[in-house]
Amino acid sequence: MGAEEDVAMDDKAKRMRDLLSSFYSPDPNSTSSTPPLNSVSRFATLDTINTTSFDADQYMNLLVQKSNLEGLLHRHVEMAAEIKNLDTDLQMLVYENYNKFVSATDTIKRMKNNIVGMETNMEQLLEKIMSVQSKSDGVNTSLFEKREHIEKLHRTRNLLRKVQFIYDLPARLAKCIKSEAYADAVKYYTGAMPIFKAYGDSSFQDCKRASEEAIAVITKNLQGKVFSDSDSIQARAEAVMLLKQLNFPVDNLKVQLFEKLEQFLVDLHLESKEIPHASADQGNFPESATSAAHEASIREFAEAVRAYRAIFHDSEQQLSRLAQNVPKMHFEAAQQHIKKRLASSNLVAMLRIIWTDVLLMDEVLPEAGLRDFTMEAAHVAVKQYIGSRFSHLLLDISGAVVKVGNQMEGIEEEYSLEATLEASKKALVQGSMDVLLDFRQLLDENLELLSKLRDLIVDWVQEGFQDFFRKLNDHFLLLSGKKYSASQDLSFRERIQGDKILPGLVLLLAQLSVFVEQNAIPRITEEIASSFSGGGSRGYENGPAFIPAEICRTFRAAGEKYLQHYINMRTQKISVVLNKRFTTPNWVKHKEPREVHMFVDLLLQELDGIINEVKSILPEGLNRKHRRTDSNGSTTSSRSNPLRDDRMVRSNTQKARSQLLESHLAKLFKQKMEIFTKVEHTQESVITTIIKLCLKSLQEYVRLQTFNRSGFQQIQLDIHFLKTTLKDAADDEAAVDFLLDEVIVAAAERCLDPIPLEPPILDRLTQAKLAKTSEQGNTS
Repeated sequence: MGAEEDVAMDDKAKRMRDLLSSFYSPDPNSTSSTPPLNSVSRFATLDTINTTSFDADQYMNLLVQKSNLEGLLHRHVEMAAEIKNLDTDLQMLVYENYNKFVSATDTIKRMKNNIVGMETNMEQLLEKIMSVQSKSDGVNTSLFEKREHIEKLHRTRNLLRKVQFIYDLPARLAKCIKSEAYADAVKYYTGAMPIFKAYGDSSFQDCKRASEEAIAVITKNLQGKVFSDSDSIQARAEAVMLLKQLNFPVDNLKVQLFEKLEQFLVDLHLESKEIPHASADQGNFPESATSAAHEASIREFAEAVRAYRAIFHDSEQQLSRLAQNVPKMHFEAAQQHIKKRLASSNLVAMLRIIWTDVLLMDEVLPEAGLRDFTMEAAHVAVKQYIGSRFSHLLLDISGAVVKVGNQMEGIEEEYSLEATLEASKKALVQGSMDVLLDFRQLLDENLELLSKLRDLIVDWVQEGFQDFFRKLNDHFLLLSGKKYSASQDLSFRERIQGDKILPGLVLLLAQLSVFVEQNAIPRITEEIASSFSGGGSRGYENGPAFIPAEICRTFRAAGEKYLQHYINMRTQKISVVLNKRFTTPNWVKHKEPREVHMFVDLLLQELDGIINEVKSILPEGLNRKHRRTDSNGSTTSSRSNPLRDDRMVRSNTQKARSQLLESHLAKLFKQKMEIFTKVEHTQESVITTIIKLCLKSLQEYVRLQTFNRSGFQQIQLDIHFLKTTLKDAADDEAAVDFLLDEVIVAAAERCLDPIPLEPPILDRLTQAKLAKTSEQGNTS
């Protein structure tokens, strides 16, 4: 004991020393590291007092060297205080450990006192246990033979019960069939199966045969219960479980039930095709009787799916594919109706029914993901509907415009250009407003399916109008013959090529393009800004979907192109008349003129048709009529014809030719007149431009011929009559007079003997032609 106490005291002292060292040491690693002896004296400092390698003499020498007397006294005071504190801490540590030791000693004493006497009690307990064991062995020995006999009798009794059960099994099964206790019947039969397998062909052959007949009836009844819609889902599921216990091939039932569900879905699909027609007649789509019947059918289908899932637990994937056919069949029917003219109210009603069906099916089969599937299908259907509405709008406008083209084939000959223009404007503006109203109803509907597509619908509407006006412009180009499409109907292409293009249609397209730019686009832009702002699903990097300025520029340029095309078509037709007039006769052998030539009547007739056509389509201009006195040039033509002077009366050919030379000199000193200006979308501008181009063509045809005196005088007479009749037709009378004078000058230049008719003769022949024309007009 003494040696153990000494070891304990040494350990305690060591722990105390380590504790004090760790408390006062600034560097924990310094306690474990001891520097070499040769480095102590070299690198010794005053801080080494806290290390294990502390040398008192060296420390005192270093302290005396580095400190003065006052420093030494101060260090003495500090060290005395530290020593006192260390003594106090050491004393406290000793007291604390002493109390713990005393407490442990007391505890050991109490345990020692409590254990005294326990050994005697344990010995007494052991003796009693041995006595009980010996008596138990005696009882077991005396009862062993009787126990063996009882167990043998018990086994015999159980065997007799089983035999009796086998004989009573057919009667039990009959009672179960009568009471429809099929679960008990299956339990009885499966319990008897091991005995039937072992002795069914010998001892219990009759019982086995009767039991199998009863089980066949039970199996048939259970199959009927599985296919019965009147039984509960739990009863049908229990029937399948019982059939499984009877080793019946349940997979065949599974296939038959699934085929029944598929047929149910086919019937439901046929009903869904009739829903839009019913809604059109009954007005209120969701509350119609057809819709109520459909809702009842879809609920019945959902319950059938629920039952199938409860019966066959591994059928989720198969049912999911079947359930996705519910919204799929609805959207297939919807797409067929969208291809026709379908109102937005009917589309919303169809989407509401689809969403209701999806919610019902989602409760039964959430694993199918019908919500996401329906959202994707609705995304496609709504986008298709918006595109379809724009396509029908384009067809309406095209139908109104091509009524002009139908006049070529004798269809609706009484249909005027003015009525066609108004119908086309109405089809464009009113049709666009109706389309926007339909799209607005899609946004206003409180339907979750449409609410999630709101931003996309806004973008689709804006993109749709941008694409619609692009297609409208392309269609106008096709109608005007300026562009051909590969998919265009061959007969239509042949009809609009060349001269078969109706000039009035081109003029109508020009004015309709101006209407699109100035009226339609601003109104549509205002409606889009008020009702279809927002969107943003395109992303800012793609820019805005609807760009009105771009559309306006396109139709402004198209209007100018169509107007110029109309002018070219009309002047080309008149050029044909002029070409025939100047290439047919022999002007060198022309006879003396007796009256105005009939080609003038043809020319004026063509111009009258053009004037009537232009006035029925284009508006009047705001500028006043440009008379000769309003011209910025001289009151006479820049190439004025001196042959009209009184000196032209002279019959001397040499004198006439000298006067012609004077006219050439005079035109070099006259102010040049601007003949051709920019064509505007007004009656006066178009009519004047066509007349100018016709007269310019007339001048060019004259320059290609050579005339004798009579031919020159015929040209002079025709031009003089045109001056009289065209003065009120053209807006720029000065330019027209200038061009007419140019024709006479060109004829004089190409004449072998340019002696003009005298003014009285010209006036007499002109008045005679006017009187004849007036008489023919009154007669007709």
